[in-house]
Amino acid sequence: MEIGKRRSSEERRALAVDAVIELASEMNPADITTAAISDRMGLTQGALFRHFPNKDAVLQAVMESVSERILSRIDEAVRGEASPFGALRAIFMAHVGFVESNPGVPRLMFGELQRTEETGAKRATAAFLETYATRILERLDEAKKLGQVSSGVCSRLAAMALIGSIQGLVIQATLSGRVGDIRAGADAAFDIWRKGVSAA
Repeated sequence: MEIGKRRSSEERRALAVDAVIELASEMNPADITTAAISDRMGLTQGALFRHFPNKDAVLQAVMESVSERILSRIDEAVRGEASPFGALRAIFMAHVGFVESNPGVPRLMFGELQRTEETGAKRATAAFLETYATRILERLDEAKKLGQVSSGVCSRLAAMALIGSIQGLVIQATLSGRVGDIRAGADAAFDIWRKGVSAA
């Protein structure tokens, strides 16, 4: 048995995912090559291709892993939150915390969404956003029933606006030269969004 001497296929795939996320924080995701990925992992390209048939397969695995991580984090964050807005703030701050630790993730996500061709990574990203929006919609519906959110607010647009606010924080941090510090404006950004949807 070679257990202990060689990493399992699952471990190699996880390392590839982490390598791409790291690289995306340092360079344009579109410029990430399989050579760069394998080099970051300390492998040859041939070894990388034993676990993934091509670069698109690597990116799909990245997006699926990121989706699982973010959804797990926000589900944990809302546990025990009784009020809808308390839960929504917890979701927002959990996502902000993840992006702060993984600044390459927003670049990867929006890069995939902007691709003209359909890919596994693009589909995985779109599926994640749909699932994420559903989490927010559930809390918005609760808030509407309690009279905390204006009945005239389009819940879906409000959900996407909340998710989009995180990208706004990323842009602001990038312009200020503090890419890893998006939390600085997170509370203010959430409060602006909340005021926009709250019932008078």
